[in-house]
Amino acid sequence: MSARGLAVLLSWLSCCGSALWRYSTNSPNYHIFSTRSTIKLEYEGTSFSEWSVPGTCSVKNKSSPKTELRCFSPGFQTIRPIVTGPDSEEERNLSVDSSHICFLWYYKVINLFHNLTQVIVLWIYDPENADTNELLWNANEPSLYSLILSRQLATLGQKPIIYTTLKRKVYFPHDKMKNGTWRISVPMTSEDVLKEIKGNQVAFQDCFIADFLFLQTFPLLTIPEIPGFLPISSPAGSQLMATWIACVPSYIVVVADMETFQTNDSFRTWIRIRVPPNILTEDERHSISDVNVSRDGIFFLINGVLYIKSFTEFKRLGISENLPNSGIIGITSRKWCWINYLLKAKRRSSMAIWTENEVYLGYTFLKFVKIITTKKLKNLLNISPAATLTIHNVEYPGHPLELALLLNYCTTCRVNKTIYVVIYNEDTEQWVYQDFALDVSIDSFLTPHFIYAAMPELILRDKHRIYYCYHNFTETGVIQTPTEFGNLSRLSNNSIVHDIFMDYYGNVVVKMENNIMFYFKINIRDAIKLHLWTNSTMKSLILLNSSGQIFLIYVFENGTLYPREYPLKLESLSVNFNINEKCPYVAFHNNIFSIFYFLDKGQNLSIWTQIVYPENMGLYIVVESYGPNILQEKDQTHYEIALGYCTKTMTVTFFQNINYEAVDDYFKLQHQNTGLVLVQVRPNEYARACPIAQKVFQIAVGCDSNKFITVKGFNKKDCLQHDFFYVIEKSYLRNQTSKNLRVKYNWKKYGCPLRLDFGEKFHPLLQLYDNNGYVEDVEVNFIVWEIHGRNDYSFNNTMKKSGCLNEAQTWKSMTELNKHLTLEEAWGPENYKHCFSYAIGKPGDLNQPYEIINKSNYNHLVWPEDHSGMYVFRVKILDPNYSFCNLTTVFAIETFGMIPSPSGYLVAAFLFVLMLLFFSILVLSYFHYMRIYKQQIYEPINRYERKQKNN
Repeated sequence: MSARGLAVLLSWLSCCGSALWRYSTNSPNYHIFSTRSTIKLEYEGTSFSEWSVPGTCSVKNKSSPKTELRCFSPGFQTIRPIVTGPDSEEERNLSVDSSHICFLWYYKVINLFHNLTQVIVLWIYDPENADTNELLWNANEPSLYSLILSRQLATLGQKPIIYTTLKRKVYFPHDKMKNGTWRISVPMTSEDVLKEIKGNQVAFQDCFIADFLFLQTFPLLTIPEIPGFLPISSPAGSQLMATWIACVPSYIVVVADMETFQTNDSFRTWIRIRVPPNILTEDERHSISDVNVSRDGIFFLINGVLYIKSFTEFKRLGISENLPNSGIIGITSRKWCWINYLLKAKRRSSMAIWTENEVYLGYTFLKFVKIITTKKLKNLLNISPAATLTIHNVEYPGHPLELALLLNYCTTCRVNKTIYVVIYNEDTEQWVYQDFALDVSIDSFLTPHFIYAAMPELILRDKHRIYYCYHNFTETGVIQTPTEFGNLSRLSNNSIVHDIFMDYYGNVVVKMENNIMFYFKINIRDAIKLHLWTNSTMKSLILLNSSGQIFLIYVFENGTLYPREYPLKLESLSVNFNINEKCPYVAFHNNIFSIFYFLDKGQNLSIWTQIVYPENMGLYIVVESYGPNILQEKDQTHYEIALGYCTKTMTVTFFQNINYEAVDDYFKLQHQNTGLVLVQVRPNEYARACPIAQKVFQIAVGCDSNKFITVKGFNKKDCLQHDFFYVIEKSYLRNQTSKNLRVKYNWKKYGCPLRLDFGEKFHPLLQLYDNNGYVEDVEVNFIVWEIHGRNDYSFNNTMKKSGCLNEAQTWKSMTELNKHLTLEEAWGPENYKHCFSYAIGKPGDLNQPYEIINKSNYNHLVWPEDHSGMYVFRVKILDPNYSFCNLTTVFAIETFGMIPSPSGYLVAAFLFVLMLLFFSILVLSYFHYMRIYKQQIYEPINRYERKQKNN
C-alpha cells in the first residue's frame, strides 16, 4: 500500500481500542535487526509520557510517541513506554544482533509468455538508505544509491545466482550488468517454486549481502473486477476468513463482512471479488460461511449451497456436478504443500466437501465423487445402527494422500457426544480408525489443524481451549497456560479463539477475536501469551507471505485492507527472555537437503543427523516413519563427549531386500512393495526457544516417471530430419506374409539411424537418465527386437559361449509359450529366468544364438551380408531387480556395403558359358557374312552373263 494507506492505518489504530506499542525496521520481514538498524517505535494510545531505553541505546525523541531507536551493543535491550496514570505498559526485550549482514537483494520479475520464461532483475540495496519505492517493494529500477552500491560490489566480484531449493538447480545471470542490475532467466514452473538468491562472499565496508529466499511460480492471475457486479461477503460482524493455494501461499482470498478480496502477491496488490446481479439475493450475498480456492476458481459456501466464481462465470453447483443441491456444511483444501508424491491411483483430490452424512472429493475441472456415507462408516467401525453418527468436520492431514474425518458419536445425544477420528488414504482407498476419543458437550464444535509432520498429529480448537494430539495419537491433552488451566478466554478478556496459524518451522500462533495471541511449538504442551500487537477493535488475520514469513492482514470498515509484517521470532524471544526458557540442545544438524526421495530397486538412502547438548541431559534422536511397511532400516549411533557437551550422531539407512526374479506374480509383488513412506527426524525434547522442531521428508518406493534410458550414440541432430518410406522383403519378416511390408520411418519417434557396414557388429550401450541428467551406464540384462517384425539379424554369442548350463530363453521360445500376448509383452522381467543353473530351465541346444545382451557380455548384433536394410529396434530392461519402471527405448540401424561376390567355381562356369556363347556367335556371324559376301560378288556376274545371252 502507498504511504497514504499507511497513514490511514496508523490513524485508525491510534483512534480505537486499548493502548499498545510496536516497532518496525526498513528491512523486510525484520531480516536485519542489528546494531546498524534504525528501529522505529510507535505508541498507540493517549497516555504516553516518554520512552524508557537502556544506556546502550539512544532514542531520537524520547517524548514523541513515534520515534527512532538505535542500539550500539548487541544483546537483549529492554524497551518500555512510560505512561501517565496508575497502569504501566508492558516492556519488550528486543534481541539486537551484531551481524555483518547490511545489504539485501531486491528482485523484480518480467514474465515472457512467448517462451514461458521469467526474467528476474536483481540489484543490491541498503534498507537504511533505500528510497520509498524500494522499501514499499514497488520499484522498477534501482535508486541512485542502490545503483552505485550494486556497481561497486560488482567490481569487487559480486555476481548472484538463483538456486532452486526443491530440484537443486542453479541459474546464472546474463553476461553483463544492465543499468546496475543483473538479469537471470528461469523457466516458468509450478513445481520448482522455492528459489533463493545467493551471492559471492564479497564485503563492502565490512558488510555482506544476505541470501534471500522467495516463492516464484507460474504466474497465477486474479479474477478481474467487473463494473456493475455486486459485493459478496460473510454475515455482518463476522471475523475474517481466508483460503490460499497450499503451494502458492501468496495467492490468497480473504472474506470480510463487507467485501471479498483476492491477491496473487501477498496483498502487495489486491482486487475485490464481485458477483453478477440477479443470481443471489441480498441476504445470500452476505451469507458466506466458508471459502476455498483452487485452479478452477473460488468456491463459496452460502446457506448450504456451493457456488464457484471463475474467470468466465459465477454459478451454483449441484446435482449436475454430482454434488447435493443443499445441506453442505463445510469445504476444505490441503494446507501443506507436497509438490512431489508417489500416487499409484489415477488422481489426487484438491478439495473435500461434506454434509452431515456424506463426504465428496473434488478434482480439477469440477469433477466430484462421493467416497463415503455415515451408514457405510457404521459398518466399517462396527457401530450399532441405533447410535447416531454424523460428520463433525473434515480436514487434510500432513500426508499428501490422506483425508481425516472427525465424527460425532452419541446414543441419547442430549448432554455429551464423543469425537472420533478416521483417516482415508486416497491411494489405497482404505479407512483407518485412529485410537482417539474426546468427550465434549453436545453443542461443542472442534476445528482440526494438522501439523506439518510425518505422523497424523493435530491440534483441535474450540472457543476456549486448544487440544493436542501428538505422536500418532499416543499423547493427547489440553495446551496449558501458567494460569486458568488452559482456558485462553479467561486470559484474553473473555474473548474466544478466532484462528490458529502454523508454519513449516513448527510455530503455532493462536489468535483470539480481540487480537490477543498465544504462542507455542509443535510437541509442546504449554503456551505463552505474546505481547499485544493489534488493538482489540481491528479485524485481522495471520497469513504467510511469498518469503515464507508471517504477516497480518488488516481489513477496514471502508472496504480496504493493509498487510503488515509481524516479527514472530523477535516477539517470542522477548517473552521467553522473561521466563528464562532455554532450548535443551545446542545444535541439531542433518544432511536431509530434500523433502522428497525416490528409491528404486537395489537402491538405498542413508541420512545422518546430529545433536549437541550439555552433558547429563540424556537427549537422543528419534526417527519415525509412517506408511506401508515396505522399507527396512539400519541405524548406527556414534557418541562423543568433550568440554561438557555431548554429541550424538545417528546414521540411518533405508533399503529393500526383495528378490523379484522368478516369482509367481511379479506385478503383484511389485505393487505390494511400492508406496509412499513419510519420515521425520527430531530430538526427543524441545522447547519454544528451539529454532526448528523436526525434519520431515518423503521416501517414494516405486517408479520415478522422470527416469528413461537411451542408447549411447543416437540423437536427432546428425541426420536429415524428415520422414520417409522403405520396403521390407517379405522373406525377412518374422511372421511370413504374402507380400512385402511398406514402412514409414517416423523421425520424431526413432531419431537418426546409425549407418553401419554389413560386417560391422553392433553392441548397444544403454544409459540411464532422469530430470537431472545422466545417472549411470546400464549394466544389467536387456533384450532387443525389431518393431516391424524383421528377423534377418542374429547375435554373435551362443548360449554355450555365454556360460549357459541349460537352454536360454529366446524370442522364439517365449512367443510360443505366450501366444496370447503381443511380441512386446511375451518376454520381460516378469517372466525372465536365467540359464546359469541346472535347477532352472531344461537342457537343449546350447549352440543357438544367445539373445540377451548386457554391458559386459560382448554380445553383438550381426547383420546379413547379402542385402542392406533399415532396422528399428526397441530395447527393454530384462533384469527384474533393476527398476520398478518398464524402461524401454528405440534406436535405428541402417546397414550398407558392397554385396560380396559368389564362389570361384560359379564365376568360372559363368565365364566359360559366356566365352562359348561369344565364340558361337562369332562363328555364326562369319558364315552369315560369307554368304552375304558371295551374294554380292557372284550374283552381279551371273546377272550380266544372262543379259548378254538374251541380247
